[in-house]
Amino acid sequence: MTTIPSGRTRVVAVLALAAFIGSVDLTVATTMLRRIIVHLEIPLPDGFGRAAWIVNAYIVAYVGAMPLAGRLSDVVGRRRVVVGSLALFSIGSALAPFATTLETFVAARVVAAIGAGAVVPAALATVADLFPERRGRAFGVLFGAETLGYVCGPLVGAVLIRFADWPWHFYGAVPTGIVALILAARVMRHLPRPTLRRSLDLPGALLITTALVAVVIGLLSLGSIASAGDLAGFEDSRSGPAWPVFALAVVAGIGFVIAERRAGDPLVPPGLLGRRPVVPALIVNLSIGAILAVAMVNVPLFVNLVLEADLRAAAVTSGIVLTALTATMAMASPVGGWLADRITYRIPVMFGTALLVTGLLLMGRGWDTDVTTAAMAAHLVIAGAGFGLATAPLSAAVVDAAEGPDRGVAASVVLVARLVGLALGLAGLTAWALNRFDALRRTISLPPITDPAYADAVEAAQRQISATVLSETFLVSAVIAAAALVVAMAIRRSPPRAA
Repeated sequence: MTTIPSGRTRVVAVLALAAFIGSVDLTVATTMLRRIIVHLEIPLPDGFGRAAWIVNAYIVAYVGAMPLAGRLSDVVGRRRVVVGSLALFSIGSALAPFATTLETFVAARVVAAIGAGAVVPAALATVADLFPERRGRAFGVLFGAETLGYVCGPLVGAVLIRFADWPWHFYGAVPTGIVALILAARVMRHLPRPTLRRSLDLPGALLITTALVAVVIGLLSLGSIASAGDLAGFEDSRSGPAWPVFALAVVAGIGFVIAERRAGDPLVPPGLLGRRPVVPALIVNLSIGAILAVAMVNVPLFVNLVLEADLRAAAVTSGIVLTALTATMAMASPVGGWLADRITYRIPVMFGTALLVTGLLLMGRGWDTDVTTAAMAAHLVIAGAGFGLATAPLSAAVVDAAEGPDRGVAASVVLVARLVGLALGLAGLTAWALNRFDALRRTISLPPITDPAYADAVEAAQRQISATVLSETFLVSAVIAAAALVVAMAIRRSPPRAA
């Protein structure tokens, strides 16, 4: 692809909208889960394991769609994949509010998730095509919108539950998806089509998708929304051992490696992972995804369990402090891309990761039962700046290392690394929290139950334990970020490859 059409800014804006819509849908169901469970008449606590798939199925399909979609955009063109993905997203969103059983609801969500997951690598590859050089700032806009959606999703769900009901999210998602589809079809109509004949490598795509889906399912079964039952005292909420799906992931992964060696046109470009910036960038990207999961889950939890007993007040406070994180991320992401364009990948990644370490340490050391909202917001601004500065350069490092016809699959690799990190973060977070809650409960010294002060003592102990456990997860995340900072030193600039 050699021609660069005019109107690049419009294309980036529309693709950012599409990425934002899909990432909102990825997390919005977490705060609407209880209402959806009631609508679908899932019995609790016995149905916690089944109800988990309301959230988990979307995550699995979102991640699983990316490898095939990235390569498909290389083969048939970016515009077709973006428009088709938005159509799938709109169809799934239209079906979801009319589902009357868990199976039909999950099926509708899977259709929407495939569309939402497929649009992102195609969008990223489109941006790479449009900007043969100095594409970091455009990446920053795209990833700023996508990451903003991850954290805005729960807030959107909370507002809808407060003032309307859960189906209204889908009533709004359908026209939004259709508008994005029409805009994408219009602004991308002049994009050149692929000039090289490529094969899809369907066996390789199916094997890597199977491996990724199995990994994500296994991680979600270790620690996910299903574990809410454990926190609530329901010991039978887990869905079963995770080792069979991890074994499936290993088998599919080995099969993928064998198939790629024999493929005439392999799914993953030969030598991509051997190019110097790629592996360190993917490791740091995975680490940032895990840390982002901790921030997305634990900041609202801290407000609800430690600071505010009233649900309405907690929703407002959560919105305020999370805005400090998300707004800073959205503003810092284009800055990180601009720095990558002007200087090198490594400097904004290292500076952003160092800010992330600083913010997490402040959160881990300073968030206790007496912390103020202003202090929380200030710490989240630092962490948000770190997230934002690092994201676009990491993505540019990987996509720039790929040849023009392979940018779609390179974009998929970037996105999958971060989302697998997100699943790892959720699994690790849940395992840590459950173990620490259980350990600290045994250390509580309470007055006799007949004592008038007993209820107040229990509430104070619960708040203190919650603050301790959640603060510890921030400190653990700071250690992960510090390790990522060391890895980031290995990132070097390789010149962008012209199409």
